[in-house]
Amino acid sequence: MDTSAIADAFDTAVDDALIWISDNGAFLFDGIRALFEGFYDGVLAALTLAPWPVVAALFALLGWRLLGLWPGVLTAVGLAFCAGMGLWPETMSTFALVITSTCLALVIGLPLGVLAGFLPRLDRAVEPVLDLIQTLPPYIYLLPAIALLGFGPATALAATLIVAMPPAIRLTSLGIRRTPTEFVELGQATGMTPGQMFWKIRLPFALPSIMAGINQSLMMAFGMVVIAGIVGSGGLGETIYEAIRTLDIAKSINAAIAIVILTMVIDRLTQNLVRVVRARP
Repeated sequence: MDTSAIADAFDTAVDDALIWISDNGAFLFDGIRALFEGFYDGVLAALTLAPWPVVAALFALLGWRLLGLWPGVLTAVGLAFCAGMGLWPETMSTFALVITSTCLALVIGLPLGVLAGFLPRLDRAVEPVLDLIQTLPPYIYLLPAIALLGFGPATALAATLIVAMPPAIRLTSLGIRRTPTEFVELGQATGMTPGQMFWKIRLPFALPSIMAGINQSLMMAFGMVVIAGIVGSGGLGETIYEAIRTLDIAKSINAAIAIVILTMVIDRLTQNLVRVVRARP
């Protein structure tokens, strides 16, 4: 059997399908691009509205309230270090990409996770798709996104939201399924409607798992926006990509340090939010 012929035929079919989708769905993808970039521009404008000392102070205050005095101080020092390296605009651009892509991922992932939690058949159907998404190399999603959306932040957002969705879907579904049976039976015995059952019983029990899913989605988004720098997304990812192209080792190290600081700050804050939610009565 000539396997190369089969592979060539498959590759041709994929290329033809992508060209057909691009030609016939241009209006749709133009709208998606405008929506994504408009959302991103709004978030970035909000983050850069105030000077960096004000933003660092707000994050320090949040860290103090959630984690304690010294974590709050270290948060301010870390963000000040990013500004001191001359990478504050790139840091906020990366943060805006992460926030935007995570929000888009949650808009899709949370409702789908809730449905999967209620419908076992849907959960079984979604699991292989999520496994495939998490198994494939993350940069593979950039290729069709470039073909359909072109270069820029919209392409980075599209690829990042795909990577960020699986944790939110999985953990939301898990939280809904793990509602204690006795509480469900109690709600049924008191005559609750399905809507009341969801909001008053299932959702409170599922909330810690949902928050953990949001935290994991944020971390996946951080990893992807750096890779997405090769498509002109801006931020620290593009800074690293440009430094690699020009062999500017010092600049790449500075950008990597800024990514580590920003990731640690957001991870610690969201992890503590998960603990706070779990501790609620």
